[in-house]
Amino acid sequence: MATDLLPSPHPLTPPRSEEDWVAWFCLLRSRRVGPTTFFRLIGEHGNANAAIHSLPDVARAAGVANYEPCSEGAALQELKAGRLAGARPIAYGSPEYPQPLTDLPDAPPILWAIGDTSLFARPMIALVGARNASSLGARMARALSAGLADAGFVVVSGMARGIDTSAHLAAVDKGTVAVLAGGVDVVYPAENAVLAQEIAEKGLRLSEGPMNLQPRARHFPARNRIISGLSKAVIVVEAAAKSGSLITARNALDQGREVLAVPGHPFDARASGCNMLLRDGATLVRGADDVIEALGATSASAVCEERPTKPEPAKPDLREINALHQQILDRLGPSPIAEDQLIRDLELPAKTLAPEILALELDGKIARQPGGLLARAS
Repeated sequence: MATDLLPSPHPLTPPRSEEDWVAWFCLLRSRRVGPTTFFRLIGEHGNANAAIHSLPDVARAAGVANYEPCSEGAALQELKAGRLAGARPIAYGSPEYPQPLTDLPDAPPILWAIGDTSLFARPMIALVGARNASSLGARMARALSAGLADAGFVVVSGMARGIDTSAHLAAVDKGTVAVLAGGVDVVYPAENAVLAQEIAEKGLRLSEGPMNLQPRARHFPARNRIISGLSKAVIVVEAAAKSGSLITARNALDQGREVLAVPGHPFDARASGCNMLLRDGATLVRGADDVIEALGATSASAVCEERPTKPEPAKPDLREINALHQQILDRLGPSPIAEDQLIRDLELPAKTLAPEILALELDGKIARQPGGLLARAS
């Protein structure tokens, strides 16, 4: 849990005033401050304002000179842009914040939302898959999504073309959440403009990114952890062996969620990822009834809302994290190596290294290449 990073003398209090919101945005949008660092800094310093003032000293200790936090002007501009877009911010710790995400050690401190946040009170299931979906795959996604929506589940996906689009279209009238890699006000791909508007009116669009952010490749892995984090289960309909959908499935396993997959023909590359998941123990899905049965229920209303949380290991302090980041970068060069080889070389647990590798990837210091290879960004 993110709140495990907060020592008891400083319980996290969500923003209550404009000044509080500005402070939270200033801290969160400051360079090299991600969700984990955000919570740790507030835990160490008591509130966002104090944490912001500590940033130059923390950066200096990490070898970063002339560090300047995000300005109040930039934070105010983001708040203004959100209001103009009809979005509202939801802070961690507030009653409106989605409870399933509080399980995550890297939960988004702030989410931008456009639409019906009451959907958070209903059980959610993620449905993801290939952008270049086959006709059969799209039909399967629509059938699954419609069946789950009829049973009372909220369908979560990423509003990409292909499987995501099919899933949203089939559930939009009964409850769907689109988690975006860019700003909540940015429609991507542009061809989904009408769908995006329908979701804003009948469902919910959600993003942890700044307003007006144009999505880039590095934003999607972080987006995927929210898709799986919101959901009780993740269903993969079509996915190649190396795809974002498998990242979502891997996140789901790490987060203690169920992973299910639709089988495909062995000669179809779009099914290779699903078949790999099934080989490794994912639940096979033929229809919505299989999903509901896997969750041990007859409908969404019968799904237990309480989910046991796994105790999180003690988190290292910022200096230890910086040292670990440097170890990772020292092992990488322009020639790519496999991620599992990097983990073996460093002789540390994968669960310790994987979040930091992702953090460096999101920070633009590591480039992920086809085949799951990693290289130091130039």
